[in-house]
Amino acid sequence: MTKNEKFRRVEQFLIENQNAHYRLAYSYVKNKENALDIVQDSIFKALQSIDRLDEIKYLKTWFYRILVNTSIDFIRKHQRVMVMDDEILEGYLPQTEDEQADMDLRDAVDALTAHEKSLIILRFFEDLKIDEVAAVLGENVNTVKTKLYRTLKKLRVEIGEGI
Repeated sequence: MTKNEKFRRVEQFLIENQNAHYRLAYSYVKNKENALDIVQDSIFKALQSIDRLDEIKYLKTWFYRILVNTSIDFIRKHQRVMVMDDEILEGYLPQTEDEQADMDLRDAVDALTAHEKSLIILRFFEDLKIDEVAAVLGENVNTVKTKLYRTLKKLRVEIGEGI
């Protein structure tokens, strides 16, 4: 595959999946502008390192790895200052019981470590398969299964469902 063909495939993938990429970045930073910045930085990094993508079939996991790492880097750099989004501020208003359960889950996921959060977001919110999650995180499939099980158990305890 020529470099131009690879570039076109990457470009097409980025355009077709822009909402998923934004959603993933937003799940880390909870701010629209920051999420857009992260996606933009990730696209820039991907296009700069397009030669490192050996096989186009790994495009999704390759880009998700860039996006997750960029999100985590952003959080580390801006740890002290986090701008509250309108949606987060709405969390302080009275809610129905279903909304409260969603908030408990969101709060529990936000309380996880960056790695644990990545596992949950990639597997359940982005609906990646275990082997794709392993590829994005650069880990063995069995390690991902073990850590995912442990993280789910931690989440259940955190939101009060027991074991």
